[in-house]
Amino acid sequence: MTRGLLWLPLLAVFIGLAWAGWNEYQKLEAYRVWAEQFERAKYDIYSVLGQNGSTLTWGKPTRKAPVDLQTFSLEQVYAIRLWADSQSFDLETPPHSGRKIALEFERSPNVEPIRIPFTEMSLALQWGKHLQQDLRHLQAESAESAGS
Repeated sequence: MTRGLLWLPLLAVFIGLAWAGWNEYQKLEAYRVWAEQFERAKYDIYSVLGQNGSTLTWGKPTRKAPVDLQTFSLEQVYAIRLWADSQSFDLETPPHSGRKIALEFERSPNVEPIRIPFTEMSLALQWGKHLQQDLRHLQAESAESAGS
């Protein structure tokens, strides 16, 4: 009987791990369905992000579908920065590591910047550099149309 009681905590841990795995699987499946509408998308435990042209949509993953979705256009953005551990960094000179990582999109001085959290520095840098390039193309097109 004592052996049975000793195995009981292990069984509880196993059930807890199985539930956590099933929960994460459900989030991934909900993300997969949601991401089909985007040209480019990312998933991590902190946020989901989708891009169609210059429009970005982001929110928090859940088992049913992403929630707290927000959408904005890169046309409104004038700067993209990397945040790591409450410090701002240029995408060209990122820190080697950080715990709290996010991409910050500055739109105008009167509007609160948008910070999209990431779990991995490398993923944040990839997205940041890609979006920075898209932003430069948009700014160049805008300058050409203003000069015409």
